[in-house]
This record gives sequence, C-alpha cells and structure tokens, in this order.
Amino acid sequence: MAFAVSMGIDFDTYLIDEVTSVGDAAFRARSEGVLADRIQDRAAIVVSHNLPLLARMCSAAVVLEQGRAVWFDDVEAAITLHKDALVPG
Repeated sequence: MAFAVSMGIDFDTYLIDEVTSVGDAAFRARSEGVLADRIQDRAAIVVSHNLPLLARMCSAAVVLEQGRAVWFDDVEAAITLHKDALVPG
C-alpha cells in the first residue's frame, strides 16, 4: 500500500527500500515497471538485496563493507564485491 501511495506523488527523489520484496510475482513485476518509469527523469536511492533488480535499475551503487560506504560507478563491480563479501575465506 505504501508503495502505491508513494507512486501517486510526483517526487524529485524517491527513497525505495526493498520495494519488490513483497507481493506475488505479478505485483513485483508491475512495481518494478512503475518504479522504472518514475525514475527515468528523477533521482532515486534504491535499497535492496535483489541484485538483478539493482543491476537493471541503477547506474551507480554503494556497498557497505566493514562499516564503510564504497561508491561504484559500475553496478556490476559493486555486485561482485557484495557477493565476494558473502563467501567466507
């Protein structure tokens, strides 16, 4: 419900936290489509563990690693660092 309400308001910047982690597959697909349309000409900060979603929607990324924020202009490089941090050793 909160996502639907937020998409009804024309913001300059959207703060999105795990928007596609709820609902069924059809809802998640529609939500991603609506969000993609909204942020074409606006700013957005998207927080998600859905790495394919981040790869599709983002042009830059920040990975929190050992309490530090690391900026990436290359989203795939950020995803690689995140995945590597999940593998022990």
